[in-house]
Amino acid sequence: MKIPMNGAATWLLCAVALFFQHSLLASDGREKPNVVTTVSPITNMVQNIGGPYIRVTGIVPDGVDSHTFEPIPSDIKTLQAAELIVMNGLDLELPTLKLAEKVKKTATPILQLGNRALKEEDWRYDFSFPREHGHPNPHVWLNIELAMRYAEIIREELIALDPTNKVAYQVNAATYLGKLQKLDQAIFACVETIPEKNRKLVTYHDSFAYFAPRYGMTVIAAVQPADFSEPGPQEVMNIIKQIKKNGVPAIFGSEVFPSKVMEQIAREANVKFVDQLSDDELPAPPHHSFIGMMANNMAIMTEALGGNPDCMAKIDTGNIRF
Repeated sequence: MKIPMNGAATWLLCAVALFFQHSLLASDGREKPNVVTTVSPITNMVQNIGGPYIRVTGIVPDGVDSHTFEPIPSDIKTLQAAELIVMNGLDLELPTLKLAEKVKKTATPILQLGNRALKEEDWRYDFSFPREHGHPNPHVWLNIELAMRYAEIIREELIALDPTNKVAYQVNAATYLGKLQKLDQAIFACVETIPEKNRKLVTYHDSFAYFAPRYGMTVIAAVQPADFSEPGPQEVMNIIKQIKKNGVPAIFGSEVFPSKVMEQIAREANVKFVDQLSDDELPAPPHHSFIGMMANNMAIMTEALGGNPDCMAKIDTGNIRF
């Protein structure tokens, strides 16, 4: 007799199967696949989708400027031992990419998520990443629709690396994608609470180029020039004029990019300066996750721009439990 199964029953059976698979994994002596990652949001995505079935090493420390990060000698051994290397791509980690290509095992793939998730015609160039320099804005993951694409690509790469645990990666990815979808919806809800005239961003580093068009916001200016220096006096004056012209109520910096110039701009433009946004530094536990970082960003940004930060109150910022 064939027993009909609904969706809940199917997922229950998958969960039971995963429990026994996890038990077998602990006892069959097989080595876990060794996955090396770069920036913290991507490391966190891989950890959530790979779960206990892989060993993950992130080589860019949390809170370090990923644009200027240079690998250290111990990273050579880490990259040599990798069976899969996962990077953002779009020229974000060029020193690490060059080192990985030089020292990795021949068969080890290097996955550049941004290059896979976006067509070249969809790459964005702006003040911090001008087209004439040839390096696109790499901050793709702040657009949660594209972060979901990252998760799907990671799932498929882990399955290709370790087909024995295919079901585990599919189930973990489905759970994680569900969490990202709720986050995406909550970000839209946050922006809806911000007065339309205030849905404008002035940031120190131009991290929100992919975020803004997704959620109905506009990037008015970024303060940090393309060479990661401080802006000159004329650039500062132009930014102050833009802020006043557009009626921006707050401008945003980051703990990773401390800047006295931002404080000066805020004073002269008579606006609030908020220095707590993050594009790749994860918050402290219990919200130490990519989703936690984005929820924190949105609560801060929404309140500073005149919206209701409670829009993030129901978001689960925890990592998947295994």
